[in-house]
Amino acid sequence: MGGPDSMTTRKGTVYLVGAGPGDPKLLTLRGKECLEQADVVLYDYLANEGLLGYVSSRAERVYVGRRGRGQYRDQAEINRLLIDHAQAGKRVVRLKGGDPFVFGRGGEEAEAVAAAGLDFEVVPGVTAAVAAPAYAGIPVTHRTLASTVTFITGHEDPAKAHSAIEWTRLATVHGTLVFLMGMTNLPKIVQCLRVEGKDGSTPAAVIRWGTRAFQQTVVGTLDDIVEKATAAHMEPPTVIVVGQVVRLREQMNWFERRPLFGKRILVTRPTSQAPAFSDLIAAAGGEALECPTIEIVPPEDWGPLDRALERLSTYNWLIFTSVNGIAPFMARLMGTQRDARALAGLKVCCIGPRTAEALSAYGLGGPRRAPGARHAYIDPASVGRP
Repeated sequence: MGGPDSMTTRKGTVYLVGAGPGDPKLLTLRGKECLEQADVVLYDYLANEGLLGYVSSRAERVYVGRRGRGQYRDQAEINRLLIDHAQAGKRVVRLKGGDPFVFGRGGEEAEAVAAAGLDFEVVPGVTAAVAAPAYAGIPVTHRTLASTVTFITGHEDPAKAHSAIEWTRLATVHGTLVFLMGMTNLPKIVQCLRVEGKDGSTPAAVIRWGTRAFQQTVVGTLDDIVEKATAAHMEPPTVIVVGQVVRLREQMNWFERRPLFGKRILVTRPTSQAPAFSDLIAAAGGEALECPTIEIVPPEDWGPLDRALERLSTYNWLIFTSVNGIAPFMARLMGTQRDARALAGLKVCCIGPRTAEALSAYGLGGPRRAPGARHAYIDPASVGRP
């Protein structure tokens, strides 16, 4: 990324990036690249804030809201911010929940940027219209149940004189109907479908915060979904699914059955080691909140270790209690013009397979687990052997 002088000479570009439905792992590779290269990021309420971890510490972050019931910046102001920053020669990322062009007003922003004569790129994202039902165990299409899927806004522009939604046609569709941003208008949606002849026994589902560890799903029919959603205190953001595919949830509900689903877990490991543990939590359906309370730093005095290294032959065991001790120990050993062969004759123990794996990288052979034990150790016979 160029310095301040190059910033004023290069031409700015706006990147409309789909952040995906909520699960940060669903961000596209191109989206990640754009975040890493950005000078300015304007992000939404629906974009997972964890994605800002890809943004350089030098980049400016601007929250622009867009929450249904709360206060947020006017769209015209967001357009102006995009244009002003790009005209200043910056790489501007507009990070938008879901996909920019699926009820995300990305089309309006692209129009404004194009009208200003600026370059822009659209980076599609995984839309919640498909992802939220999928994480709830509901495929939006199915060979025997739904050959079509229709995406409908659940919240039309209030400035419209008349609704553009053709309720008569929607009520006769045999495929799947997916409404985005429709929780507030759920009673009206159900009423319009029923008035136009949609059977009250048609399965329906409301999914809140789809793909997140705290996803919530309510299932019913058009006759009772409003009552059930109200009883469950469902609030935006939600995706509403209407159609026979909802019946498959009972069999295909994979995400909400994971062992840590619905749990937020604080990870206190050092910054360099937290991501791997957080990934394990996410894979089990939980949400990791990284809050490092430990920092691995060199000791104030290397004297005790250096003296021990001088008397290695007087010890019977060398025990590593953590992977964090491997590299510093080996660095001090090699600093005395010795290598792993200096450990010949010692029994070397590692607490945990990761610690043993790290030590094996120094030519101490592979880890072997003691029968019935929760630790791994290195076979003394393998010391110094490739």
